[in-house]
Amino acid sequence: MPIVRDPLDPKISMWHFLAFCMRFFREKMGLSLTQCGEIIGVARSTVSNLEAGRRRPQDDQMRLLDHAYGTGMLFQVLLWFARMAHDPDWARQIDKYEEEAVSIKTYHGQVVPLALQTDDYTWAYVKASRFKDLDAIMAVRIAKKKAYWEKGDSLLTWTVIDEGVLARPVGGVEVMKRQLEHLLKIAELPHVSLRVIPFSSGEYMGVDGSMQIIGLEDRDVAYSAAQNGGRLIESPREVRELSVMFDRIGVKAASEEASQEIIKRYLEHYE
Repeated sequence: MPIVRDPLDPKISMWHFLAFCMRFFREKMGLSLTQCGEIIGVARSTVSNLEAGRRRPQDDQMRLLDHAYGTGMLFQVLLWFARMAHDPDWARQIDKYEEEAVSIKTYHGQVVPLALQTDDYTWAYVKASRFKDLDAIMAVRIAKKKAYWEKGDSLLTWTVIDEGVLARPVGGVEVMKRQLEHLLKIAELPHVSLRVIPFSSGEYMGVDGSMQIIGLEDRDVAYSAAQNGGRLIESPREVRELSVMFDRIGVKAASEEASQEIIKRYLEHYE
């Protein structure tokens, strides 16, 4: 006997509300998961994942549902609002995408991105945070770093940082020295590109905050950071805009070889 799953709580977020409506209208139309999948061109399992909130729908899928159900632009508008609204579950969703990623492009102008941090560097920022259970936060971040590098060369990494990241002695001289040594070691990996934007490059577009472009097998998603949180971006148009911004920031960066020389100069400073 098949397991009947309870629908999502539509009050949790707009994403849950959209998934709830997808299931509600499908069942109202008397359609199976397979039949719904035929309408939007996906497998039965994908429809199940969409209705369970494990996967996010796309514009063309919502257009096809609106046409099949005669709902005007209802599903397309719900998708738009879901993308624009605050998502309390965004952190878990990003973790899921990072697990599935084949490439990750990251820009940060203030700190070394988490995946490239030593544990001592990570701990310095955890101690400086507003969180209460510091040990729990540290454990989560260490686990994320471990999971990131366990993927090996199946995950391509492009990272761009500002020179100011190297100049700030996070955790003290010894911690920063080991961090720079760690960056140089990572930069030697064939599936990693690490570049530094030197002070001499002047102004560039990165002052608005850090960003991440997560490349999946079938599409890209993005994350734009902000104070006290950030926003997960799944709209293809917005992801393209952020990808262009990442490329324009990268134009200001030194080459991989020159970036390693910049890191070595700072390493001498911390000796």
